[in-house]
Amino acid sequence: QVQLVESGGGLVQAGGSLRLSCAASGSTFTSYDMGWFRQAPGKEREFVATISWRGGNTYYADSVKGRFTISRDNANNTVYLQMNGLKPEDTAVYYCAAGRYGIMVVTTTLWEYWGQGTQVIVSS
Repeated sequence: QVQLVESGGGLVQAGGSLRLSCAASGSTFTSYDMGWFRQAPGKEREFVATISWRGGNTYYADSVKGRFTISRDNANNTVYLQMNGLKPEDTAVYYCAAGRYGIMVVTTTLWEYWGQGTQVIVSS
């Protein structure tokens, strides 16, 4: 079992930045690839970024490539999402997830553990 708790969401103006954190506890953090997903009102949950268990490989959705950066600190069981150049269309609840099928797997049902989400609102 892995417990995930996100933090760092909030209200920001377009062009601004936020850094999301996800603290993991329970099973061995380094056994899992980690990912960030988001869900906007009325839309399905979608892939944002993933990172391999060692942190050496990352994968991004085209919509955030070049603006968002995923990273992890295995010593502190935490994964981060640095979001720069935020746009109103980035408004969503952001979820952290843990899985073991590889970072290229973006199907949400294949990610094993989820946090409760943190709200990000980008005003225009």
